[in-house]
Amino acid sequence: MSYEREKQVAIDAAIAAAKLCQAVRREIPVAMEKIDKSPVTVADYGSQALICRALDAAFPEDAIVGEEDATDLRSNAEQLQKVTHHVQSLVPDATPEQVADWIDRGNGEVGGRFWTLDPIDGTKGFLRQDQYAVAIALIEDNEVKVGVMACPALKLESGEEGALFVAVRGEGATMQAISGGTWRSLRVVAADDVENMRFVESVEASHGDQSRQNAVAKAVGFTAESLRMDSQAKYGIVASGQAALYMRLPSPKTPDYRENIWDHAAGAIVVEEAGGRVTDMHGNSLPFGMGKKMVNNQGIVVSNGTIHDTVLKALQDS
Repeated sequence: MSYEREKQVAIDAAIAAAKLCQAVRREIPVAMEKIDKSPVTVADYGSQALICRALDAAFPEDAIVGEEDATDLRSNAEQLQKVTHHVQSLVPDATPEQVADWIDRGNGEVGGRFWTLDPIDGTKGFLRQDQYAVAIALIEDNEVKVGVMACPALKLESGEEGALFVAVRGEGATMQAISGGTWRSLRVVAADDVENMRFVESVEASHGDQSRQNAVAKAVGFTAESLRMDSQAKYGIVASGQAALYMRLPSPKTPDYRENIWDHAAGAIVVEEAGGRVTDMHGNSLPFGMGKKMVNNQGIVVSNGTIHDTVLKALQDS
């Protein structure tokens, strides 16, 4: 099955959402706090509204599983108006009621075919003017079929800022500047590319087990310091051959934590279609269609493929 229309709709939605996010970031955004104490901004809400609006218009029968909902916004007219103001820069006739409804279109359930999205993956990075990603993925029969990631703060080799990563199952992965231009095919780092044989991990210490991650990297033979970065941009770094490994192991403080599907779905297909491999820390594949959380999987290991089994063995021994 060709996913050309799904790919193009997701690309257009991700670019629109990235434009909104960049506009909000220029205003030095202030975070609100969700029930789970994690931050959320006007840009998170606005991005989800735009993406859900686009997906709903093109594929009204598809469920959408997003990170945010509009419950708090509906009782905060001032914040809802701020979100609406930014959405109106791209959809001039949008009303606050429509914006809230678009956000809540992302309250769908996992099923046979559905979209999952993270309107801003790496909100803390977004707030500190660092890396973040807008991530959209289509999942069918438990497998990611289309993945799109916009990383507005990621620099390209040309020095231009803003990268767009796209992958369709069986068709490879490509990358383009968000502003447009030539698409280039992505390929993970070769085994003999010593310069790029390094690993990436999260900036936030609470998002992993950094001491164990570093120990495993050394056991595998990595000598360079880790590259620490927010968001699924890390998947883009591995897919484009700028690093060979990304590990996200459970923090010792929260050993029972399980990953959300929207935090990994788009990035995973980009790496896999670039020739890499993505599993949990025990070598199990990631089932993206079982629920919003991957309850049967622990940790994430993303690699160029050639070193994957060695990494898993080092994890067993650590």
